[in-house]
Parts: sequence; structure tokens; C-alpha cells
Amino acid sequence: MLILYSNHNSWSVYNFRLEMLLYLQSKGYHICIVSSGGKYLKKLENYGFDIFEINFKNSGKNIFSDIKLLFQYYFLYKKINPDIVLHNAIKPNIYGSIACRLLKIPVINNISGLGSLFISKSTLNFFILYIYRISHAKVNKVFFQNKYDLDLFIRKKIINNNTVELLPGSGVNLNKFHPRNIKTQDDNMINFCFMSRLLVDKGINEYFEAADIIMSKYSNVKFFIMGQLWEDNPSSLNKKVFYDRINKCKVDYLGESDNIDKEIGKFSCIILPSYREGMSRILLEACSTGIPIIATNVPGCKEIIEEGLISLAVFGLIASVIGSFYYIRFVKVMFFDNSEESIKYSFSSSLRLVNLVCIIFIIAFIIIISITPLVEIVKDASLALN
Repeated sequence: MLILYSNHNSWSVYNFRLEMLLYLQSKGYHICIVSSGGKYLKKLENYGFDIFEINFKNSGKNIFSDIKLLFQYYFLYKKINPDIVLHNAIKPNIYGSIACRLLKIPVINNISGLGSLFISKSTLNFFILYIYRISHAKVNKVFFQNKYDLDLFIRKKIINNNTVELLPGSGVNLNKFHPRNIKTQDDNMINFCFMSRLLVDKGINEYFEAADIIMSKYSNVKFFIMGQLWEDNPSSLNKKVFYDRINKCKVDYLGESDNIDKEIGKFSCIILPSYREGMSRILLEACSTGIPIIATNVPGCKEIIEEGLISLAVFGLIASVIGSFYYIRFVKVMFFDNSEESIKYSFSSSLRLVNLVCIIFIIAFIIIISITPLVEIVKDASLALN
């Protein structure tokens, strides 16, 4: 059985979906990946996946570029002829799904966030919602990562209520993100870190402002940034502006990393002042590791925070909350005791995989594909749920 997975960015595939694809591969599925080019697509090829490059223009709002993308999807899917397609990200979800509909290929979509277009109201939002409605009319299953996005799509009658399911995040590998990863730190120094793509929508500007305020008041604090500067994203900071702010605010930029599990334990607190998320993976990973988090009270962040158990929610200025954290560092003990168990119960990646493979099984059965390789997966799913 050939499973095709498509995402607009090969970095995301490598960092967020590799474990899922390797799991499916280990169960005997033939895996094909369609994504943008670059070094990460080559890394994925080393795992034995079939790789196909497709050109995305994330920053473009040109209808002709999107029509071209639709044709790329159509002819590529017709050539590959997969048994089932998995999509993630806005353009694959829309244009890949239209191609699947035309070719009568079963499709599962993961809406892991609505993107920058849905953060502020605009006339373009209406058009995007209309395209979503057309593209998802025949989709077999749609996973959402928070109930707010799911409710929006149902309320706007974009999707059929019978095809949707809530999947809280892309999962956390509890073997990698564990309190044992926390490094010994100087008790007199507090290290804050912003770990995310360097986008305005992720709250990078608010982080800079908060760092400037806090460091002007306290001498024993440091602010770090770790993440990728995506200049082709419409919400990205200009490279020159970013480095000017780094120098002005005296924040340390650590670049990007493919080994977040080895880096996250170096910090006292992870901060994400995001405008909206699907379900923030970095916050889940921080909680699983036992690192306190400070996050905005928005969809995709606030679901992770259980009052009095895991973290601090931001209801006012970021700097005010960071200042409060400065005085209550002792709550870190609470995180060691409770946060990992909460993440284990709700967000473990193994349970997310069980959910996905069960859906694949159902669709494969409906289209009368040979289900022999899937029997073992159902057994594994049953064992995992017991």
C-alpha cells in the first residue's frame, strides 16, 4: 500500500512528522513524500522514502501561482497513483485535496493551524474559507488540533461534521522529552528562551519588547532565541530588522536546531507569545521536559495550560508575567511533579499514531484495498489502548 504525505515545507516534515512516517514505514507501508526542496528533503530521502519536489510560494497571494500549484499536484498525483494521501498545511490541504477529488484518491487532512490569514479579519479570509469548502467536500477525514478551529469550520459549514476529529497536537516523544534532559543551571541566573519560527504571528516582536523591559530591571536574566528565519513567509521579520533588534535588545540568537530535546533543558522557562496556534508543539515539549512555560491566552496555547498545574497563562503584558515569574521561580518543583504526567496522558505521540493508523485502516477497508498488512496495526492499536 502506497501512502503519500505532502507538506509545504520539508523542514516541517523532518522535524514534526518523521516519527509518524517511520512508524508507518515499519508496518510495511510504502511512503512517498511531496514537499519543497532543500537539505531536509535530501535528509528524508536517506530514510528510504520516495521523494518528489514541488514548488511552493508561501508568501504569494497570486491566483496564477496557486493554479499552477494545483496542476502540479494533479499531474504528480496522477503519476504516483497513491492508495491514500495525507496532507498538512494550508496549500497542500486545499490544492492537494482538489487534485485527490479529481483523481478519486482517498485523502486525510491535518489542519494544524489556520495560518496568518485567519488571525486578522479581511476579505481574503472569505475567499480562503470558500476554497476550503470546495476542496474539503469529498475529504475522507479531517483532523483538527484545537476545538476552536474545528468549531469554526463546522459553524461556517466548510466541512461535514461526520468527517472531523479532534487530535490534540502532533504528539510528544516522551522518551526524548523528559525531565532528565534538564541541565544543571546557575540558581542566580534565569534563562528565558523563545523557541519557534521567527514570525510576527509567533509573537517575536512582543518577546523583544519584554526582553528589553525585563533586562533593564534585572541583571541576572538572559534572553535567548532559537528558531528559523523564514523570509518567504508573509509573517516573517526582515533579516536586517531581526538582527538590528537582536543587537539593540541584547538578546542571544542561537540559530536553528534539529535537536530541540538536547537544547530545551538549558533554559529556565520557554516563552511563546503566539497570536494563534494549532497546538503548540514546543509548549508540549517544554511541559514534558518539566520546563515552565509562559504563553498567550489563545487557541493552541491555552489548552495546554491547566491552572495551578502546568504553567502561567498570559492575560496581560508579556513583560508583567515574566516579571512575576522572576519572583516565583520555586514553582519549577511543581512542574517536575506534575507536568510530564499531564502531557503523557493527553499528548503522547504514540496515541496520536494509533488514531491515525486506525483511520487509514477504515479507509483502506472501504475502498477494498488488501488489508493484510493492516491487521498487525490494529493489534498494536488495541494493545496501546489497553
